[in-house]
Amino acid sequence: MAVLDTRPTPEGGPATGDAALLVRGVSPVLAVPFHADGAVDVAGFGRVVDHVLGTGVSSVMFPGFASEYHKLAEAERAELTDVLLARTRDRAGVAAIVAVQDHATRLAVQRARSVVDAGADLINLLPPHYLSPSRQAIKEHVGAVLAAVAPTPVVLQYAPSETGTSLDAATLRELAEEHPNLRLVKVESSPPGRLIAELATGRTPLPAVEGYAGVQLPDAVRRGAVGTQPGCSFTEIYVEIWRRYEAGDHAGGDELHRRLLPYISYWMLDTELIIAAEKLISVRRGLFADPYCREPGHRLDAEEIRMVDRFLTEFDAMLPHLG
Repeated sequence: MAVLDTRPTPEGGPATGDAALLVRGVSPVLAVPFHADGAVDVAGFGRVVDHVLGTGVSSVMFPGFASEYHKLAEAERAELTDVLLARTRDRAGVAAIVAVQDHATRLAVQRARSVVDAGADLINLLPPHYLSPSRQAIKEHVGAVLAAVAPTPVVLQYAPSETGTSLDAATLRELAEEHPNLRLVKVESSPPGRLIAELATGRTPLPAVEGYAGVQLPDAVRRGAVGTQPGCSFTEIYVEIWRRYEAGDHAGGDELHRRLLPYISYWMLDTELIIAAEKLISVRRGLFADPYCREPGHRLDAEEIRMVDRFLTEFDAMLPHLG
């Protein structure tokens, strides 16, 4: 693994060439809190950003599925992106990954250029998936965005369960050979380990981070994953798991992951379920005031709420109250 250089640039933030190296270890996806009436809690989002950066991570991503990006108006999304970038733009050793999910290539290119101009250190690109575009069409879309923002590093998000998109290691490596700013792949196939291992081989090895709440994290690490990109309500647990792996304590990392697995494996049965569970965890911890999720969403039942409370009791020592 490359040595991470987090020395500040003259402007204070990461240099473009270094930014991809900051996406190592735990790289949380930021949640968007809402007030009880459904309006965006902008101040609460600021507290989310501040708290997550305070856990010692070197990158964060917004907006993703865990951010309910698909339920945000353009103006809301822009305002929250500004809140994030205001906190990362001049902060050394921290990278802001801003996501682009537009289906139309023209719009994806425009958004990617706009957020890079605003101060994003990396782009997280979700390939188009509505109405099942061909693999060639997906490749052309991804290539257009990569070319438009070069040399800004790009993370390509591969989430076949959520999107139905089918990509393989050969296609991803071809894109990386044509566009050197494709620096990472977020692998959310289930299981992710085989693709992660395949990406690490060949003439152009392509590093990968594992998503999907870290359900397959131990296997992904053993197969070469350089990081994990979960939600953000209990970042401290993921940071400790990664610290143990990085220190060579694989038994300790596996043990802590085994304790976490019954919870995340249930919550990840439905993306809306884990969004709702993580929001309630954040509220219980005092990070923001209301666990509201915009409809349509998952409404936790009584047993699922008890499960959240059992989780907080079990991990109480690692998850202090933040209010």
